[in-house]
Amino acid sequence: MNVGSLYRERYERVLFPVAAKLQEFLQGILSEMPRVDRISTRPKSVERFIGKANATTKDGKPKYVEPLHQIQDQIGARIITFYKDDVTRISDEVQRYFHAIESKDLVPENDWEFGYFGNHHVLILPPDVVDQSFDKDLVPNCFELQIKTLFQHAWSEANHDLGYKPGLQPLESDELRQLAFTSAQAWGADRVFNELFAKRSAVRQAD
Repeated sequence: MNVGSLYRERYERVLFPVAAKLQEFLQGILSEMPRVDRISTRPKSVERFIGKANATTKDGKPKYVEPLHQIQDQIGARIITFYKDDVTRISDEVQRYFHAIESKDLVPENDWEFGYFGNHHVLILPPDVVDQSFDKDLVPNCFELQIKTLFQHAWSEANHDLGYKPGLQPLESDELRQLAFTSAQAWGADRVFNELFAKRSAVRQAD
């Protein structure tokens, strides 16, 4: 059985129920957290998994030798919150409940560039979200969690829709600059809202 068929079996039999249980788990641990806009989980589609599994490096070699074990976002989770400071607060809380394989802030490589911003984690799936009747060989051992502000989420969704759908022509240089401009605006809006919230919180605490 090829990798695509194996993943399809995994997708149809275990990924959906595990993702649903994971969403309930995240909602439970963050139920008292203010300013959480939404929490969502989803299994990676078969088409996207196969596309990623077939990826190659710059020298033409396969990027993944064992994609079913190496691809870490077969289940993806997102937490969307209001302000930048909330991202750090939620990230710290989440890591109290999960063992992290990797945690990092994704930012453009150059300080003069604007593009994708987000807080990403690769976390071990807790036993509580996996039905004991599932074939353990079909259950991935980890999932990817993204924590973003509303502006970061809105920009990344629109950017993905415009630039990464299969069959679309690559964006031209001027179009890429337009996307960078909108990323800069989202970055600026996040700073303004975060600073205003911090000031108003300080006033409330002083009263």
